[in-house]
This record gives sequence, C-alpha cells and structure tokens, in this order.
Amino acid sequence: LNMRITKFFKEFFSNSQSSGVLLVLCVTISLMIANSSAATGFQAVLDKMVGPYSVSMWINDGLMAVFFLLVGLEIKRELLKGELSNFKNASLPIFAAIGGMIVPAIIFTIFNHGTQYSNGWAIPMATDIAFSLAIISMLGKSVPSAIKVFLAALAIVDDLGAIVVIAIFYTDEIHWNYLAYSGLVIILLAALNYFKVKKHIFYLIPGAFLWYFMHHSGIHATIAGVILAFTIPANSENETEASPLEKLEHSLHIPVSFAIMPIFALANTNITFKAGMVDGLFSNFGYGIVLGLILGKLIGINLFSFIAIKLKISNLPDRSRWIHMAGAGLLAGIGFTMSIFIALLSFKDSQELQDSAKFAILMASILAGSLGYLLLKNAAKNDNSI
Repeated sequence: LNMRITKFFKEFFSNSQSSGVLLVLCVTISLMIANSSAATGFQAVLDKMVGPYSVSMWINDGLMAVFFLLVGLEIKRELLKGELSNFKNASLPIFAAIGGMIVPAIIFTIFNHGTQYSNGWAIPMATDIAFSLAIISMLGKSVPSAIKVFLAALAIVDDLGAIVVIAIFYTDEIHWNYLAYSGLVIILLAALNYFKVKKHIFYLIPGAFLWYFMHHSGIHATIAGVILAFTIPANSENETEASPLEKLEHSLHIPVSFAIMPIFALANTNITFKAGMVDGLFSNFGYGIVLGLILGKLIGINLFSFIAIKLKISNLPDRSRWIHMAGAGLLAGIGFTMSIFIALLSFKDSQELQDSAKFAILMASILAGSLGYLLLKNAAKNDNSI
C-alpha cells in the first residue's frame, strides 16, 4: 500500500511539531503559577465572567470546540481519500479506542470497587487529544505518518466515547429540548452540504448555534466541533480547486497550533501541589488512575488491535510495526483534561478527592507521554541504524 497522507495532514503535524515545545512551556509556566503567590490572581482571571460564562469555560468548551473542528476536518479528509478511506484501516482506531476505554475502567474498578472512590471508574478512560498529538508531532518524520493518523482517529473516537459516558453516567440532567434544537441544526447543516453550499459563513453561523445548544443540553459542547466538521463540503473527484473543507483547514492551522492549544495548556495545568499528594499515588485510588492510564491504555489498545488484525477485520497502519502501536498506546495514556473533567464530575462534593485525582492524572500523563515519546524515538533510532 502506498502512503496517502494528505498535504494538509502533514501541514497539521508540521505546525504541531513546532508548537509542541510551546505547549510544554505553557504547561510548565502554568504549574509554576499554580504553586506561587500568583495562583490566587490567576484563578480569579479564569473564574472571571465574560458574558454568560467564565473565562475557563470559554477556553475549555469554546476554544476547544475549534480545535475539535480542525481535527474533525482532518479525520473527514482521511476518511474520504486518505489513510482511513480503506475500511480495514478506518476500523482499527475504533477497535483500539474501545479497548482503550474498557481495560482502564476495569483496572480502576479492580482497585476501587466498593470504596468511596468507585464513582471515578471512568477517569482513566479518556485520552487528551491535544497533548497526545502534540507529543507525537514533536517526533516529526521519525514516526510513520500512518501512526499519527491512527492516534488522531483513536483519540477522537476515545473522546467521543468519554462524552457519551459523561452524558449517560455523569450528567445530572439532559435537557432534551436543547438536544432537539441541536438535531434541527445538524439537519440544516446536512442540507447545506447536500445542496453544495460552499461559503463557510453559512456553516459557521449554524455551527455557533449548535455549540450553544449542545452546551445547554448537558452534553460536552466540544462534540459540536466534530459534527460541524463532518458537514463541511469536500470536492468531488473531478474538481481541482481547493474545497471549502481544505480552505477551512488551512485557515485554522496556525491559530489552533500557536494560540488555542497553548492557552488551553495554561488554563488547565494550574494544579497546586499539596502535602500528602505523593502518598496518594501509592493508594488504591492512585493505582487505579495511574495504572489505568498507563497500563490500561497500552494493553487495551494493543490487545483489541491485535484481535481485530488477527480476525482480518483491520490492518496494521501503513509502514508501522507493533513497537509503534505500543508507543501510540502509551501516548493515549495522556488523559489530562478530559480525565480531570471526569474527576471533577465524579467527586463534586470532595475538593480533597478532586485534588488527589488531578495530581494522579498529571503524574500518569507525564509518565505515559515520556515513555511513549522515548519508545517511539528509540524505535526510530533502531530503524535508522539498520
């Protein structure tokens, strides 16, 4: 099979490679602020109301919807005429994501069943798409492009799965009227696509309404970005000029890579270290989160992928080996924001448990990201030495 990674996907990862350093820098700055005298002031900025929502909510639900829009556009392009256009390639991230959700939840439950922590079973299920893609992009051309596509698709399915879990198990109430309004907007967007309306404004304005309705329905609003992406028109086979999908991708690359993701990192890594947090890592609660994210993701993703490939349902990503799949499995253990979000929902009445969960997620994500990076870097060195 020839590689069919589009130039836009390559451009995305080229930008992410250079923005990855900026992202790590923002994480470091945020942690320093959170553990300094500036912590209270910084939190006050995040809590400040701008219109109906806080600054923090605008970042996590608003700006990240734009990030999901970009990644959704990339996935759609790959499904239409890229690496994922082949069913055997497209099915693998789905099986991998399912395994990567089930096994971590089982590991957490083994450690915490019947305890006060049991409601946090979904914490290690999620993959932080922004950070996992940033880390793998820092490896540049030393990692097969198909593995990057695989991780992106896996993370999208994983996050959609996490959103479904939140909607079913962690949402106090789903507002069905707003969900119905969302459905009407989706029908409108699909109709615009069907009638080949090409101007972006006719999609972006309904997309803003879709975000608003999704947000008020009780379901995580970032899913609106993915849904909107799949309604943006692509070109038919005989059209040569850039499609609306391609044009929107191109215009979003720089702001997402160099503004949205760094702002997101600054706002979400402000974890204040407290006495006893390290001890908490060596408790059943800590083991459930850390082992769930690191071993659970690694085992679940690769076990389900192995089964799908052995049953000839799926193919291994082009030019990749199981060592690359293991690296991707470790990077998927970067749970971070979505895991923290689930932790906040799991333990609404206990700030102490929320803080312990945040610290365990941070440590697990740093360890998973470092191990995944080193494994893939080492695999590339061995390939070059042959």
